Amino acid sequence: MQKSTAVHLLQPALGKAGEVSWYPRKWRILKPCHREGGLFLVRACSPASSCCSARVHQGPLELPKLRGLPGGASARAHSEQRAPRNRRSRLRLRPLLRSDCPNQASVAGYGSAFGTKILPQLWSAFLRPKSPLQTIGEEQTQNPYTELLVLKAHHDIVRFLVQLDDYRFASAGDDGIVVVWNAQTGEKLLELNGHTQKITAIITFPSLESREEKNQLILTASADRTVIVWDSDTGRQVQRISCFQSTVKCLTVLQRLDVWLSGGNDLCVWNRKLDLLCKTSHLSDTGISALVEIPKNCVVAAVGKELIIFRLVAPTEGSLEWDILEIKHLLDHQDNILSLINVNDLSFVTGSHIGELIIWDALDWTMQAYERNFWDPSPQLDTQQEIKLCQKSNDISIHHFTCDEENVFAAVGRGLYVYNLHMKRVIACQKTAHDSSVLHIAKLPNRQLISCSEDGSVRIWELREKQQLAAEPVPTGFFNMWGFGRVNKQASQPVKKQQENATSCSLELIGDLIGHSSSVEMFLYFEDHGLVTCSADHLIILWKNGERESGLRSLRLFQKLEENGDLYLAV
Repeated sequence: MQKSTAVHLLQPALGKAGEVSWYPRKWRILKPCHREGGLFLVRACSPASSCCSARVHQGPLELPKLRGLPGGASARAHSEQRAPRNRRSRLRLRPLLRSDCPNQASVAGYGSAFGTKILPQLWSAFLRPKSPLQTIGEEQTQNPYTELLVLKAHHDIVRFLVQLDDYRFASAGDDGIVVVWNAQTGEKLLELNGHTQKITAIITFPSLESREEKNQLILTASADRTVIVWDSDTGRQVQRISCFQSTVKCLTVLQRLDVWLSGGNDLCVWNRKLDLLCKTSHLSDTGISALVEIPKNCVVAAVGKELIIFRLVAPTEGSLEWDILEIKHLLDHQDNILSLINVNDLSFVTGSHIGELIIWDALDWTMQAYERNFWDPSPQLDTQQEIKLCQKSNDISIHHFTCDEENVFAAVGRGLYVYNLHMKRVIACQKTAHDSSVLHIAKLPNRQLISCSEDGSVRIWELREKQQLAAEPVPTGFFNMWGFGRVNKQASQPVKKQQENATSCSLELIGDLIGHSSSVEMFLYFEDHGLVTCSADHLIILWKNGERESGLRSLRLFQKLEENGDLYLAV
């Protein structure tokens, strides 16, 4: 269940007393109470109108003696007796019943952790305005994922999932382990051990159709400055490369040339036999963050704020050696590039930390479109608004892209935006799709979109057409979207009329999958086997189509009965 910041802080302590049994998502914050001699009193209310309050203070304050404690012990002594000291902080929580209100529980916290970290978060949570997060009830009629399997094999954050074939996938994360799973049954097939630090990239290297050997390779890069090549069928370590001068942050395969590339502080080209064919000079201390293939034997690399176009020169009759040439630098982004994908054979798209979306021509490397709807500086900004922009920079960071033939779907901060390639504008947006940053999105059939977030949830959306006249127009700038800045009504009239006459779309929430207790890093979609999610809680969850799974179980049951001769058909 989702928790607000305040409820998340109070819930562990209140749960010890057995006083709280409501869904945290349904709690309603009443009000922050005043400060009394170093004590802050905040209150929250459950659906049953039974209040609970938290008394938070910093420093050695004397608390009143409590009834029912031996020898009139104070709250401090009671807390020290029952609650062990946390090694990471001096915070201790202990629920204590108050005699003046039988429906309330008080939580006393001690130590500097409240003053430096928790108290500001707790106080701001109650002062924060009501979240515009779209919610959905328990009856999610359009959500097919009603069954789940929890898979446990990792001991740290699981960051990567990669599909191997129609029924297998591999997971990897900060524990340095790669695990191969059966997506249909959830069975653990292989565990690949070889890295000593966290894994930073993972890809598959499919075999060529012309080759007799059909085994698929798995390539993993790690913070231990090695790349290991694995056989996905046997789990055998084919070869280990340890000649890197920096951590490899990204890997990509150029299947047409039957080579693969590794990106760190430099760019290296390798063949299937793991021979180093060629490499660039040192590019940047920050390293290459993303790589994609584009036409004409070229690749585009994201290095900080710039894009670098490289061309691979294959051996010819005149030259038997490979070479990689630096062709062009694209310097149009104003901040670090976080996401880079191919839209189609003719274009690719990039997104930056400050919300710049740029669509590029993949043939001549010119800019096709520059979207400013996520960040639109205004000369009317005052100092306070500039401060807000600096504080909210993560709210406009473009973390991930996905696309189809018509649209580019962008994960921007906590929101989702749909950019139409033909209209060259945003046609739909959900400004607050999650409580925290959206980390990964994917387009599904039937105009559906799935997103996962740092808030631990996975949400399913449907892109629906609507008449813009019957709804609020799509915002024309970042500050208008988020309630910042002044609106020039006269200047916005032509834009509003144009948008009202056009047909736009909306993103409607049709499913909310709550199963992880921490940030959901990414997911995979299998058409026949459901959804796979991985999280910072060290778990992997298989989300299954309940109706489909029920039908398969019934079919297997009838087949078993028929094999045993126990199935009789009525005449």
